Amino acid sequence: MKDVWTQEEIIPETRKINVKKIATITIIITITVISIIVIGVYNTNRQVRNWIDINIFRKEVQQDKVATIEINESEATSIYSFNKYIGILNKTKFTIYGNTGNKEKELDIQISNPIYSSENRFLAIAENKGQKIYSISDKEISWESEVEGNISQIHINKNGYVAVVIVDTSYKTVIAMYNPSGTPIFKTYLSSRVVDVSISNDNKFLAIAEVDTSGTIIQSNIKVIAIDKAEKEKTDSVENAYQSEVGKLITNIKYQEKNRLVCMYTDCIIELENGQTKTLVENQNKKVIFQSLNLNNYICSIEEKSSGLFTADTLVNLINADNQEKKEYIADSVARKIYTYGDIVALNLGTEVEFINTGGWLVKRYVANQEITNIVVSNSLAGIIYRDKIEIINL
Repeated sequence: MKDVWTQEEIIPETRKINVKKIATITIIITITVISIIVIGVYNTNRQVRNWIDINIFRKEVQQDKVATIEINESEATSIYSFNKYIGILNKTKFTIYGNTGNKEKELDIQISNPIYSSENRFLAIAENKGQKIYSISDKEISWESEVEGNISQIHINKNGYVAVVIVDTSYKTVIAMYNPSGTPIFKTYLSSRVVDVSISNDNKFLAIAEVDTSGTIIQSNIKVIAIDKAEKEKTDSVENAYQSEVGKLITNIKYQEKNRLVCMYTDCIIELENGQTKTLVENQNKKVIFQSLNLNNYICSIEEKSSGLFTADTLVNLINADNQEKKEYIADSVARKIYTYGDIVALNLGTEVEFINTGGWLVKRYVANQEITNIVVSNSLAGIIYRDKIEIINL
């Protein structure tokens, strides 16, 4: 009898354990199915995605609900965002602020009409149509220099190498290269007008976009210089040269990963790699309103798309320069201006700014109660500029 009772007591306990397992598995499956459904709806339904972004992910911020930097509206200031800071140049003082609006550093910069270039933790500042150059690493001045002639452009790569475009000399254009410590590497002399320059991420090549307007027809050319050969003053330092079709006007160039050189023309965007060309964007039969190469391994082409009789949307096309994979993002009104840096595209929609990443997802939406006229942006923060203040958006 004792053995029988023991067997009967064990059976219900075993059943209890099985019920718990079944309940646990059911809950896991239910959560998984719900998650898949929510993710699917989030990816495909704009209204649902907008609701989730606002109410769950808290991606929308209102004016006056963020950190601010006070500025004097009666004084001329130049404002720029780089790395994780916002810098304000006023009366030769370059004041650097953090993402909470706190003042972190003040530098003496003897420049009144600045042009900027930044990449990674480096910032280059030069006097537009002047002679002074400064290179800043994080929050410190790495070096400063002066040139003969007048500076028209400046470019810095992610490792701190600097290219300066100089005009008003005995040559049409001179390009001076500097290493991260400010030591001059070489100069190259050109008889045409330079519209843009770019230094490869591995510091091996300097690409130059030229436009020859001396004839009756515009001729755009791209020249790639091997930096190590130019430094040794070798006559064969030109690594590659590409002559565009007659009449095509080049406007920008930028090195992406793996030394892919992306080139923007007024009617298309192409990629140069190992002497081969590939068309990434063709502008014909499209209402293209903005384009930019100033992204990490991506380009963006922005179109105006009709959404009704009197309404239009902004269609953002983000193309991966590596594999040509395309992502899309749609904003519900027409962008007035765009700002790009690193992995961020900022769309100024009037009283709203939508910050999206190169994956095509909304990062942050800023809503103002007045027209937004100017924005500065870097990878980690943005500044919305008003007459008397800058509002900081952490991205």
